[in-house]
Amino acid sequence: MLNFVLVAGARLGAWAWADVTPALRAAGHAVHPLTLSGLAEKRDVPAGQRTHVEDVVAEVERHDLRRVVLVGHSYAGVPVGQAAQRIGDRLARLVLVDAAVPVDGRSFADGWPDGGTSLRAALAANGGSWPCARPEHFAGHGLTAEQTACIVAGATPHPGATLTEPATLTGPLTTLPTTYVKCLLAGEEPDEDVADLLTAEPWQLAELATGHWPMFSRPADLAHLLLTAAAPAAQ
Repeated sequence: MLNFVLVAGARLGAWAWADVTPALRAAGHAVHPLTLSGLAEKRDVPAGQRTHVEDVVAEVERHDLRRVVLVGHSYAGVPVGQAAQRIGDRLARLVLVDAAVPVDGRSFADGWPDGGTSLRAALAANGGSWPCARPEHFAGHGLTAEQTACIVAGATPHPGATLTEPATLTGPLTTLPTTYVKCLLAGEEPDEDVADLLTAEPWQLAELATGHWPMFSRPADLAHLLLTAAAPAAQ
């Protein structure tokens, strides 16, 4: 049995994995969807980047999880990638779903094409939080109107400090057994940081013909991909 720890991206919480978890559990694995501090039911908890790393590490340690498959989507790749280093031999596999990757000394915002200028402006204009996206933001990502409405209804503003505080790595990510899932409607090629990591032997690329939120648009296919990625660790 493996332990899947699932962390969704910005503005989302554990609820985002509701259509993915049944297939993982049906395959005999334990599943731990995690809401990061400052979001969803934890929206009143102050949070910075280090807080989110600690959220993930604490979930693993609190339940004394072994054979952990850490799954980070979008923004969550930044804290999840750092946490993967922190949990040591508890890690069975890291899976990054159309995710940002942590770069030592660089924040999530720093990785934006404009160096984070527009993101920081949005935070300043909204009291330090990244406001929820409007429905049109999700167009072109393979979502039905109902799926888009679900995301919009469940989203909460994202704590800005988690986006602007730098990541801290304890070593190269290239040593971690990792599957990177590229969602093709969000762009067919991984960004430069990911492409560099994919040259390392422990890293593998997988693709999904859907948009940036596959836990909503293609949950069964995403669950199958997670199981496939984790299969070697389950043996």
